[in-house]
Amino acid sequence: MADPLDPRTMLPVVAMVGGGQLSRMTHQAAIALGQSVRVLATEPSESAALVAADVHIGSHRDLADLQRLAEGATVVTFDHEHVPTEHLVALEQAGHRVAPGPAALVHAQDKLVLRAALATAGEPQPAWVEASQVADVEDFAAAHGWPVVLKTPRGGYDGKGVFVVDDAAEAAALLDTHGTLLVEERVAMVRELAAQVARSPFGQVAVWPVVETVQRDGVCNEVLVPAPGLAGERATAAQELAVRIADRLGVVGMLAVELFETADGVLVNELAMRPHNSGHWTIEGSRTSQFEQHLRAVLDYPLGSTAMTAPVVVMVNVLGGAASAAGWEGPPLDERMHHLMAHWPDVKLHWYGKGQRPGRKLGHVTALGEDLHQVRSRATAAARYLAEGILDDAFAFEQEH
Repeated sequence: MADPLDPRTMLPVVAMVGGGQLSRMTHQAAIALGQSVRVLATEPSESAALVAADVHIGSHRDLADLQRLAEGATVVTFDHEHVPTEHLVALEQAGHRVAPGPAALVHAQDKLVLRAALATAGEPQPAWVEASQVADVEDFAAAHGWPVVLKTPRGGYDGKGVFVVDDAAEAAALLDTHGTLLVEERVAMVRELAAQVARSPFGQVAVWPVVETVQRDGVCNEVLVPAPGLAGERATAAQELAVRIADRLGVVGMLAVELFETADGVLVNELAMRPHNSGHWTIEGSRTSQFEQHLRAVLDYPLGSTAMTAPVVVMVNVLGGAASAAGWEGPPLDERMHHLMAHWPDVKLHWYGKGQRPGRKLGHVTALGEDLHQVRSRATAAARYLAEGILDDAFAFEQEH
């Protein structure tokens, strides 16, 4: 039986679970391909629901809502990993195509499942153990030292569900609250990296340069492309690691492998099987963005070129700051956008249309060029101005030079 097509366009219908900014930017990529992503959003004010034509309001935890979304769609995919695995199995059993499938996606949903799979495959990762009682944590700490990192197996993102603990009492309190936890050694890392790969059902893969991700309070703040000073052999090893994981797990679509770089190499931190914050730079910085590539992959289209469009690219998230706080009396958003475009005409702005609050990802900016320091200065200054209404020293430097 042929895959369903949109009768208006005679092109595939991609249904995306989640109405956030990843779904919104995937929709933007779909337009160029003659398509419109069907979105499952929790409410009409969500980021993607504001711009997509085909919006279903419902819950990713409700099987009936998921079934309605999937009806008539060519493929169901995701902008987050929080859909219950059993619901995805039910969709497949009902004849709907899900990409990535539940057997693959569970490795991004459940950190304990991921750790066990990586151990079986012999891939590099931090020392870890599953803990259901405080003695498990104490035994692990005796072997690897305090502090240790405790993680909730499911549901954590942007630093949520991750706890650095210094003693057994802290661990006991967390176990009482959360039940079974993943315990990891606190890695002596040089920095955090990310390797992204797209994989089609046919098995074609495409990789981008390895990037450095700069975190603030557990949230990605900057992405530097390519990762500065990363040795060629280590970069290649990270890309090959990402491809091996994608192949072994049968990933279809985008895979982001978050990595810790240590003095001895790289270790796998977590996986995301969807477009990812570490790849937003690809919209302007790559011949094929991660969002278009995700669509190509889940539809089994040939994958696009990942060649960079400039020697250096820097993406900076615009996080809710002073301008999001109640009582702030600085320039309104439209005025800040106006001045950003005037001061940095080469910096590209992506605004997600989300309600503002401190610390929330509201948008991102991307700058391209040849010198990392100059490109990074422009991007960080533009992002800070949009979030805080402040022209910092980087802007003054640009004007003087």
